[in-house]
Amino acid sequence: MQRNPRKFWRAVVGLVSIGLAATALSGCSSAGNGDSKTFTIWQYEATSSAQYKGWQEAVTIFKKKHPDVNVKFVTTSFANIQKNGKLLLSGNKAPDVLEVNKGGADAGQLASQGLLENLNDEVKKYGWDKDIKGSVASLAKYDADGNAGSGNWYGIPNIGEFIVWFYNKDMFAKAGTTQPPTTRAELEADMQKFTEQGTTPVASSANGFGALWTWYSLVSAGATRDQIDDYMFLKGSPDVDKAPWSTGAEEFQDWIDKGYLGTRLASVTGDQMDQAWLSQKNPMLLEDSNAFTNIKASAKFDWGTFALPDANLNVGSSGHLWAVPTKSSNKELAYDWINTTLSPEVQNVMGKNAGLPLAGDPSVISDPQVKALSEQFQTLVDGDKLSYFPDYPLPGLLDFQQSGMQALTNKSTTADAFSKSFQQYYTKGKSQLQ
Repeated sequence: MQRNPRKFWRAVVGLVSIGLAATALSGCSSAGNGDSKTFTIWQYEATSSAQYKGWQEAVTIFKKKHPDVNVKFVTTSFANIQKNGKLLLSGNKAPDVLEVNKGGADAGQLASQGLLENLNDEVKKYGWDKDIKGSVASLAKYDADGNAGSGNWYGIPNIGEFIVWFYNKDMFAKAGTTQPPTTRAELEADMQKFTEQGTTPVASSANGFGALWTWYSLVSAGATRDQIDDYMFLKGSPDVDKAPWSTGAEEFQDWIDKGYLGTRLASVTGDQMDQAWLSQKNPMLLEDSNAFTNIKASAKFDWGTFALPDANLNVGSSGHLWAVPTKSSNKELAYDWINTTLSPEVQNVMGKNAGLPLAGDPSVISDPQVKALSEQFQTLVDGDKLSYFPDYPLPGLLDFQQSGMQALTNKSTTADAFSKSFQQYYTKGKSQLQ
């Protein structure tokens, strides 16, 4: 259940061999040949995912709306689109609509190279911005240089994700607590109570992403929307060695010193972190919502979820994007496909499978755990309270931050020293991109 890093800065490979291109396109009949009766969709989600299940419903609906159209729903790979996107979309066999990775190095670069359609008119026509708004819209927009956060619409997400606190209700009850914390003070009081009883409150890892998410959650809790957006989208001159960055690091160090996250975290992986919580060694776990389905299938005890209380912002973002190639032969059908994936019927299939749809209705979900998760996410979206993920702004930033988390957890550095080195890295990296 270890999370894959959501880096913006993945290299876009512009030149690959003809053989590789042929392999990438094999089995993918395309509408690019001008056959208006064939509509080709490319996506790379796993068949077990909520999005894939929703999109199967979308295919059924779409075929009923367009009975004369031959719909080809093609599953490719994330790596194929990431590495070969430019070549595939500039050729004559581009799909009519495809899933692309959010971020400047992928969707942004493809848009800046003129390979993706500007969707401004369609957003207005269909009203997509009614549900895709604020922080979940930021990664769908790119400027002329391919930078995220502003400019024109080039993609439309269907779902989102956020960092969730999972808690063991049985362990809470044994400790004399019947409800999850609703304030930061209650959370820290609960953690202190478990610590005094000899139990490490939160399963974490620094070889995985637990420590990173904890630090950035504390940063986000004290941050404003403008502070996060300036940091993420390289606007202005953010001082990441000052509050909320420095205070988040200090609070994180305080939690480490008090034993709230355990010891020897530098060698603990994300899977080991999850297993520690699933084996009931720790009452709480900080994880990505993408792990929800696996946790639900694996947990043998009563549990629930909550978002970090008293937080201005919470870690999370939109999902990947539907985009329309400029060489699509069926653009109007592509727009209708995107609109179909945002329909209540499709979005609610995703919601019932814990997919966190952006236009879903949590009230139709019968499973109480899935419903609670969806309501928590919807509250964050409605309040524009998502702060993205901390490694997004610069290439190599994830490695730097992970190294810093390991140093903080094994106490070989201090919060102040980490914040100062973070400022140096950010300033240098930003200058190299601008």
